[in-house]
Amino acid sequence: MSLMGAVFAYATGTGGDQAIAEAAAAAGAKSGPWWMWPGILLVFCFVLGIIAVLAGVGGGVLFVPLVSGFFPFHLDFVRGTGLLVALAGALAAGPGLLKRNMASLRLALPVALIASSCAIVGAMIGLALPTNVTQIALGGTILFIAILLLVSKNSALPVVTKQDAIGVALGMNGVFFDAATNERIEWKTHRTLPGLLLFIIIGLMAGMFGLGAGWANVPVLNLMMGAPLKVAVGTSKFLLSITDTSAAWIYLNQGCVIPLMAIPSIIGLMAGSFVGVRLLAKAKPKFIRYMVIGVLLFAGARSLMKGLGI
Repeated sequence: MSLMGAVFAYATGTGGDQAIAEAAAAAGAKSGPWWMWPGILLVFCFVLGIIAVLAGVGGGVLFVPLVSGFFPFHLDFVRGTGLLVALAGALAAGPGLLKRNMASLRLALPVALIASSCAIVGAMIGLALPTNVTQIALGGTILFIAILLLVSKNSALPVVTKQDAIGVALGMNGVFFDAATNERIEWKTHRTLPGLLLFIIIGLMAGMFGLGAGWANVPVLNLMMGAPLKVAVGTSKFLLSITDTSAAWIYLNQGCVIPLMAIPSIIGLMAGSFVGVRLLAKAKPKFIRYMVIGVLLFAGARSLMKGLGI
């Protein structure tokens, strides 16, 4: 009982000797069973997984602001778990995407080198900053993401008339077969340098806030660099398996990943994703998309208020 209390006191941010002392003091007090919060997280993440698939967003971008805003866990632990949640989904999807040429290694590897390096720096910065400052920055970022989702319009097949020198040198081109239209589509990139520079910011934000960066990867790869939408989505999903791994090691090394948080969150989100895929054909994507934007606006505002002590 006291051991479980110590784990959960540590998970709520008290940590170390103070956590053990508080757990011992609370051992005789009436409290919920040790499995209460993991059970709530499992159900919550199951619903979150369904919504994430229907809305076409990664689970991490919903997990971090909602769990940090409405659950009694310290932000560091939520960010560490958020990275593992995004990583689990990416690892599950990555092999299939590569096999179907929906994810491009030539496009992903230069981007991954930049984003993963910056994600490590971002994780270090996020852990060094005071929690309230990080919470305020997270709130601002989530509000920005909601606005970005509201105004952005992806292009299925961007027109790239001429590939730039950096894209040619890095071999950022390829061919994939679109089963929906039975077409063999050749693609190449342009505006490669600005796109790569943007991934510095994306990597920093992914590590600092524990967010899966799919919400930013897809617009940059698709709208900025000119990759077809399906290639951008597939490559973004594969990218998360590299970028999030780099940042997750920092949180693991600092003891910010608690199995009693991470395991039910990952299981719930992946189970919800399977249900979401089945519901996708019947759902109205436009309604779901606006619902998620509304949730993000609410979660971002909640995070800002929490950071400001309101």
